[in-house]
Amino acid sequence: MPNANEDNPTALSQVQRRAVSELLRVSPVADDLARRFQEAGFSLALVGGSVRDALLGRLGNDLDFTTDARPEDVLKIIRPWADSVWDVGIAFGTVGSQKEGRVGDDVQHFQIEVTTYRSESYDRTSRKPEVSYGDSIEEDLVRRDFTVNAMAVALPEKAFIDPHGGLEDLAARVLRTPGTPEESFSDDPLRMMRAARFAAQLDFEVAPDVVAAMKSMAQRIEIVSAERVRDELNKLLLSAHPRKGLGLLVDTGLADYVLPELPALRLESDEHHRHKDVYEHSLTVLDQAVGLEDEGPDLVLRLAALLHDIGKPRTRRFEKDGRVSFHHHEVVGAKMTKKRMAALKYSNEMVKDVARLVELHLRFHGYGTGEWTDSAVRRYVRDAGPLLSRLHKLTRSDCTTRNKKKATALSRAYDGLEERIAQLQEQEELDAIRPDLNGNQIQEILGVGPGPVIGKAYAFLLDLRLENGPMEHDAAVAALKEWWATQG
Repeated sequence: MPNANEDNPTALSQVQRRAVSELLRVSPVADDLARRFQEAGFSLALVGGSVRDALLGRLGNDLDFTTDARPEDVLKIIRPWADSVWDVGIAFGTVGSQKEGRVGDDVQHFQIEVTTYRSESYDRTSRKPEVSYGDSIEEDLVRRDFTVNAMAVALPEKAFIDPHGGLEDLAARVLRTPGTPEESFSDDPLRMMRAARFAAQLDFEVAPDVVAAMKSMAQRIEIVSAERVRDELNKLLLSAHPRKGLGLLVDTGLADYVLPELPALRLESDEHHRHKDVYEHSLTVLDQAVGLEDEGPDLVLRLAALLHDIGKPRTRRFEKDGRVSFHHHEVVGAKMTKKRMAALKYSNEMVKDVARLVELHLRFHGYGTGEWTDSAVRRYVRDAGPLLSRLHKLTRSDCTTRNKKKATALSRAYDGLEERIAQLQEQEELDAIRPDLNGNQIQEILGVGPGPVIGKAYAFLLDLRLENGPMEHDAAVAALKEWWATQG
């Protein structure tokens, strides 16, 4: 295990103690698997993120191993041992499995991936990396993305392998590449985004030479598929410090290629906060939205918070009185959100939800500071639908004023709205507002069959329901007939 006799013995000795504790916890499963590889004439080592997380004291039950065994040999060893095996990654040298193991008095489930020593690289035109297998762990580690991910623990003897100083970088909380960053990012340009992601996840700094390479090679990210870019962006956004990673994407120019709407906000002055630009405002809204999450990281909310003002650059107008306006930027922003998220291959449902939140984020302010009518509350709830709780969080997060009096007034106003919603929820089924007559009843009352007129009648009754609340059956019938008489 790590030798603590280094320049920073206190930090490294703490790292050492954490690693020993974490590795002892998973030893029953890891050592059992390693012995099976030994008996078959192969080596096995815990590697990469698993070693890093063990050193940080945060090793979970997802374990990554590397081996000199080829994938077909890995399958022969693992199949009789694991509870289940999958080989969807075998083209890239990876075999996955699940194993139940006893840890102390507990039975836990481990997700295990074993990958043959390998190197990956892109050529100049292909979006798919070429994979070749290696014969030594040193060759495998030098091809890893960062030194903190280029450490291994050989099993079952638990020999620590750290040819690139990953332990020192971990203690210093810095991200460096095992070789030159230019070579690393040329092999796999997605590593530039991974640098931002790990900075956000681990709250590490990125070494200056790595940042410089990211700036000079940013355009190379275009060779990577939209799906892989999206997955890295998601991990960054769901991290503990997303603002840090996003700032790195913008400062290095990577965002110009993967999320150009974000750096475009830097030059736009926010009409409510002239001392800030919309870019800083958007990152602050994201921070505040994260602080309001109550059930863990919420990707839909975080995306909506980040993108809620992306329509402002296209809608900026300089008014005669010197003000800057961004009329209808929420509508324009919703369309831009759909386009960008579709380009990044997000699911249709997620695109729809995030764009809807962007479209609705100003709705609260549209009602002014006066008393909300029952009709306005019903329409607000109906328009938000299942996104209502997220809209609450987004609207509250969008207040970034330093004026405490104004912030308090806005907060109280929204408190009042939520109270009104709760009161009406007790009286009416706001979550499922629908007309007091259904389509079949409308047809029967009007004496007509299915067709566009039924949709018009339904829309009329729905608007009536939103405006006036629930109606008695006879009153609804009378209103429908009165409307029908005006239709000619």
